[in-house]
Amino acid sequence: MEIKNLISECTAYDFKLMLEEKRPKSWLKSVSAFANGLGGSLFLGFDNDGIVKGLDNIQHVCETISSKIRDYMDPLPEVEMIPHRINELEVLQLKVHSGNYTPYYYVGDGQRIAFVRVGDESMPATAEQMVRLVLKGSNKTFDSLHTDYKVEDNSFSILANSFKQRTGHKWDKKYLLSFGLVTSENHLTNAGALFADDCNLSQSRLYCTRWNGLEKDDAVNDAEFKGNILLLLRESMDFVKANTRKGWEKLPNGRRNKPEYAERAILEALVNHFIHRDYTIMGGEVHLDIYDNRLTITSPGGMYNGKEVQNIPIDDISSDRRNPILADVMAQLDYMEKRGSGLKRICNETKKLESYKADRMPVFKSTSSQFMTIIYSMEYEKQNTMDSLRAETKLGLSWEQVGTKLGLSWDEVEKLFVTLQRPTSISNLKTLHGWSNSSKFKAKYVTPLIEAQLVCMTHPDKPTSPNQRYLLTENGKLLLANETKTTDAEDNINRLIGKLSEEERNIALKLLQKGIDTE
Repeated sequence: MEIKNLISECTAYDFKLMLEEKRPKSWLKSVSAFANGLGGSLFLGFDNDGIVKGLDNIQHVCETISSKIRDYMDPLPEVEMIPHRINELEVLQLKVHSGNYTPYYYVGDGQRIAFVRVGDESMPATAEQMVRLVLKGSNKTFDSLHTDYKVEDNSFSILANSFKQRTGHKWDKKYLLSFGLVTSENHLTNAGALFADDCNLSQSRLYCTRWNGLEKDDAVNDAEFKGNILLLLRESMDFVKANTRKGWEKLPNGRRNKPEYAERAILEALVNHFIHRDYTIMGGEVHLDIYDNRLTITSPGGMYNGKEVQNIPIDDISSDRRNPILADVMAQLDYMEKRGSGLKRICNETKKLESYKADRMPVFKSTSSQFMTIIYSMEYEKQNTMDSLRAETKLGLSWEQVGTKLGLSWDEVEKLFVTLQRPTSISNLKTLHGWSNSSKFKAKYVTPLIEAQLVCMTHPDKPTSPNQRYLLTENGKLLLANETKTTDAEDNINRLIGKLSEEERNIALKLLQKGIDTE
């Protein structure tokens, strides 16, 4: 068994050279953080770089771990102690399962601290994180919590009108209780407060901005809204319609609409952000930002299960719901489905556009503190980028002009550009460039080129797919043609090979032949 195989099975991990018996907090904070999160493993008998050093007495280490967990952890987490033998040395894996009774505290030295994972470190939970841990441990959600607002002091005309309009059925007051919007004592839940006409929850806010250009520089238009969640949804869609292009194509007998965005995809994305955002984050709000080439929606709180959405194939994304009452009401209003297919639906609706291109697939990103949806304009590249780039190319656009923004020289990316005239894997690309680490190579070269729309993925909806390949976009091909003064792919490849060293030439020829064989 190799350590890399063990690590690959872990959601999080730490290394410890030895068990510090007199300083249990030094390693029990990892146990607390793992139990409060997605689980993880503490590997004992390794230095900080993951080099195996071994343990002298595993039996004693196991007995000490059991004793310290009983003495210093509350409640007791579920753990496994698994011995391994690596390079003839004995090591121990302390596997901590994700707990259901959060928060899991370290109790000692007059302290009672719940730890959480922040990157690769175990840190004391903030007040907001503690709220989420308490809710999880009590099997409650924010939207189900009772408020001090009474039913008789609130009206629901916006909800009633939306229900009638979208379902065709008349609203009945009894739905307030059956939907979970009020309690049996006639108090609003947080979900009820969000659907009330005069919503008083301060975190129910929306900031909309139309930016001039591709970055947050000068704002062309902006607006701020707060209150009822259905009102926020309506205002956000109105803002999108007022600040995006309604393209069309002239036909012999009329014209055909060619919108830059799929309206249903944007609606689905906005609903997802309003419903699945983390309302325990005070001072947080949903942000809608429209640029010349894309539309982004950002909301407080990452994935409810703690994972990063960009590392999960879209078909494998679970339907875990942070606010199930909100989600159920929106499903009743036909704004969303209960199957958790929102992200896939955003992609599918985008694909239906006649002007759809593969490099324009929506992108989803998340961290522990926020979730972002990026939907690209289908008309921007055609109406702006391509025309502008072609015009500038005729005037002598060079990589020096473009690459400066990326911090890369033409010498660094020339081999990459020439190779990417055919779909190529990260593994083959990094080999050609003499790199051993795929992640670092991708971060330095490929990701910036993707963000600059010079390189695209063959499977943009599945970023981590083992079949993922990378390819030059039309923009990338134009730049390559301008630098090499030819549009012929074979000429470019032959010219490049002639410039390589013998070793590089052999590698390149093998990779190119491999690409030809798989086509």
